[in-house]
Amino acid sequence: MRNDNLKSYLNLHLIVFIWGFTAILGALITIDAENLVWFRMFLAGLFLAGFIVYKKQSFVISVQSFAKLIFVGLLIAMHWIFFFKAIHVSNVSITLSIFSLGAFFASLLEPLFYGRKILWYEVFFGLIIIGGLALIMQVEVKYLSGMYYALASIILGVLFTLMNGKLISDHEPSVITFYEFGAGVFFISIYFLVQGKFTADFFTMSLNNWILLLILASVCTAYAFTASVKVMQKLTPYTVMLTTNLEPVYGIMLAYFILGGKEKMSTEFYIGAIIIVITVILNGVFKHYQNKKNL
Repeated sequence: MRNDNLKSYLNLHLIVFIWGFTAILGALITIDAENLVWFRMFLAGLFLAGFIVYKKQSFVISVQSFAKLIFVGLLIAMHWIFFFKAIHVSNVSITLSIFSLGAFFASLLEPLFYGRKILWYEVFFGLIIIGGLALIMQVEVKYLSGMYYALASIILGVLFTLMNGKLISDHEPSVITFYEFGAGVFFISIYFLVQGKFTADFFTMSLNNWILLLILASVCTAYAFTASVKVMQKLTPYTVMLTTNLEPVYGIMLAYFILGGKEKMSTEFYIGAIIIVITVILNGVFKHYQNKKNL
């Protein structure tokens, strides 16, 4: 079992690295955030449908589970729309630094979902992360609107992560993800129909955008999202959210080297980011020793 947990933890780090690269793709794809998310979920849903058929898995789920997956799909769509919106109005570094609040929100909400006590050290480390974030917000005021979008995105991200933690016990990760993406496409499509956005121009994009979208939908979405749901069979939602806090590290490093100019931030930003990263590591170490003590 411990080997399975270690394998899941290593897989989770690979997934988080891929998510860090997702932010880079979001900055490179030159279409509106809503359009980007529609294409991402639609194409990823097609990849997942093919995978489910190949694996001869069943698409059949209960009506109750279907209703829950529809709701989670809406949360995921909104989460990604706010995420890419944050990148477009600020940059990758700012957006991913805000995502470090995920562990703090998870430490408060997970006990409500799973009926356990709030652990003091989870809240304590979460407050330190907020301190690092406050330093970033103080010196990068020009990116404030991007921070608000990112904040909304991470709150929605924590909510659907917690809900998927419950759903995983009853269904295959690929099936869960397929229905959630389908729901996201459905809700965004309704919005686009009302806005009259489904025109020929909607599907007209540069070859570069199509290539980046295919990479985003296949590797960074269909694979990474399904794999992240699967690791929750072995790891708790809090552990998943805590490790996800390393996404800013991977993403900010990649952004600095790939995107350059716009991603070069102030000294105070990097001090705040370092505080956040060290806190994440300390939190993981502390949790490891607490678990060993309780065995």
